[in-house]
Parts: sequence; C-alpha cells; structure tokens
Amino acid sequence: MEYKVISRCPVCSGKMKVIKLKCSNCDTVIENNFALSKFEYLSAEQLNFIETFVRCRGNIKDVERELGISYPTVRAKLDDVIDALGYEVVKKPSVESKKIIDMLERGEITADQALNMLKED
Repeated sequence: MEYKVISRCPVCSGKMKVIKLKCSNCDTVIENNFALSKFEYLSAEQLNFIETFVRCRGNIKDVERELGISYPTVRAKLDDVIDALGYEVVKKPSVESKKIIDMLERGEITADQALNMLKED
C-alpha cells in the first residue's frame, strides 16, 4: 500500500523533509535531504482548486460553473493558493462599475456576481 507524503509535522506543523528514497523495481535506496515541491504543502482543497483551474484552462467562468462558486470566491481561492506557494498576492484594482455592468449585459456574469463585485469596489 502506498501513502501520500506527509508534508507537515503532525506535532508542530513544521515542513517535513524527505530523507530516504527507494526504487520500487530494484530496491536501491538513496538517503539524503530531498526537497518537496511547493505543491506538496498545499491543502487538499487548494490542490483540488488548482486541478480544476488547470482543467478549465484558467477560464474563471468555467471554474465558477464546475465548482458552483462565484467569481469573487474563485479569485479569493486563487489568491489563497498564490500566497500558499510563497508568492506575493498583488491586489488588482477592482473592476470599475461600468465594466461590471457591461459584463452583466453580455451574460458573462450573473446579477448576484455583479452585486458582489460592486460591493468590493
């Protein structure tokens, strides 16, 4: 049976290190300090979001539809992942009211999404 690598210490929540690797074919063992990918430290929810985001090719409208969440929630989840990966979250200036109304008229967003976006302004 194989288990997912535990990336955080269950005692102190510190980052875990991989120190031993074993070949599943010939049983060769290598010991050293190996780095885990930044993605190993994401939560299951964050990984699921990223998989959905990639599968939807970054199309936020498709992500909204697939996950059943609003535009602001998609943006917040994306910002959360960016932060968790260690990058600075640059807050983009909020969309001006006219653009929000134009998006609503073109059917790109729902009325509820438009209201939420206007509240953020």
